[in-house]
Amino acid sequence: MYKSQHFEKYNLINGVWDEMYNENSVVRGHYQKVIEYLAKESPDDLNKKEELAKRLFMTQGITFTVYNSGEGIEKIFPFDIIPRVITAAEWEFVEKGIKQRLTALNLFLKDIYHNQFIVKDGIVPIDIIYSCPHFLREMYQLNVPYDVYVHIAGIDLIRDHDGTFYVLEDNLRTPSGVSYMLENREITKRLFPDLLPNCGVRSVTEYPSILYKNLLSLSPRQISNPTIVLLSPGIYNSAYFEHTTLARLMGVELVEGRDLVVNNHKVYMKTTTGLQQVDVIYRRVDDDFLDPLVFNPNSVLGVAGLMGAYRKGNVAIVNAIGNGVADDKATYIYVPDMIRYYLNEEPLLKNVPTHRLSNDDEREHVFKNINTMVVKKTNESGGYGMLMGHAASEEEIEKYKLEILKDPRNFIAQPTISLSAAPCYIGGVLQPRRIDLRPYALCGPDGIEIVPGGLTRVALTEGSLVVNSSQGGGSKDTWVLAP
Repeated sequence: MYKSQHFEKYNLINGVWDEMYNENSVVRGHYQKVIEYLAKESPDDLNKKEELAKRLFMTQGITFTVYNSGEGIEKIFPFDIIPRVITAAEWEFVEKGIKQRLTALNLFLKDIYHNQFIVKDGIVPIDIIYSCPHFLREMYQLNVPYDVYVHIAGIDLIRDHDGTFYVLEDNLRTPSGVSYMLENREITKRLFPDLLPNCGVRSVTEYPSILYKNLLSLSPRQISNPTIVLLSPGIYNSAYFEHTTLARLMGVELVEGRDLVVNNHKVYMKTTTGLQQVDVIYRRVDDDFLDPLVFNPNSVLGVAGLMGAYRKGNVAIVNAIGNGVADDKATYIYVPDMIRYYLNEEPLLKNVPTHRLSNDDEREHVFKNINTMVVKKTNESGGYGMLMGHAASEEEIEKYKLEILKDPRNFIAQPTISLSAAPCYIGGVLQPRRIDLRPYALCGPDGIEIVPGGLTRVALTEGSLVVNSSQGGGSKDTWVLAP
């Protein structure tokens, strides 16, 4: 262990991959400069940095919403000042793996909404597709620009006890959190201005310009200045801070459903000088609320007639409608098979072993071993509706089993993976806490680009494996080192 007062209480967690120390308690090479810097800082210095970070988050309104909390609408996003460091070689592997995975998922979405070869060839069962609430028949035989369905993806990665990367889930609908990645970096620049260049940390700030370039390329009208809008559900959405940030950084209009109107199968934005035709919509509204004429008739978040304009090819929508069939947790099981089927390659990034609870044998196995399992609903996100077997009471388990038996298709189970740990500054000392990583991939006509970094989420409670902000998690800056 490194000799410094900050490290006195840093106890490695048994059987867990530590990002900073190897199994012999020796600092890993890529953390060396960070550790040397921290060793020179007094507790007072680090406390001041932590206080400054909190003030910056507060003054800049960097918030998220917890719907099931009685504490009001918005909370400041918890931020840990110690960066998570990733080597160039690790990142190269992750990047290749995500590109391979997304290529296959895009091909799957095109196939499933057109010829369905993967179903006819018996690779993915038809009942998995047709029982998915996010498989939208309205998208059948609808061609999307450049055959790109997933323009923006947030792929959740974890590391097991031996350092192996696994994909935990694919977020292909309206992935959130990228604004925190960008803001975390801006705040870290204020806290450690000299350390970033000294360590050769690669930049993430190009994300909005790459996204904007991709959105421009999708315009159905070949004009020099297409109109791009970011469609938000409004101020009460949990990611509203992110919507405002991205619209500002890209220089596009932030709109709500009431700001748009469809006329003659074209979408228009209401402005003070009259109606202005909209070419590309980056939507942060879920499928079900996009068009009350086609989906949920009670929705006031979308635009009546939007689906008709989309079908006619008069407006591009990012991400494509109907993507949820590819990030359903029951479909997740088949992604390695998709990679083999469409690309004739072995998957680089592994799936976490996953049990389908609609299968009687697998369900019986899971019920017998539920204390070592994590059970999830196939279409929930944000850590909601999840059972952590090792932490649940007998009563909670029995109640949850009854829920599963009502609709087994709606659940999957995975063995409890011991997420890797990284140093966090908590209570004036460095302590290991569990983390995951969500890199953001942008797919356009020119291929897939991934900014070197992502959102590292942290389970701030000691012993916890749940990193979601909605469940009390926080985040830290992610440093990818240059080769």
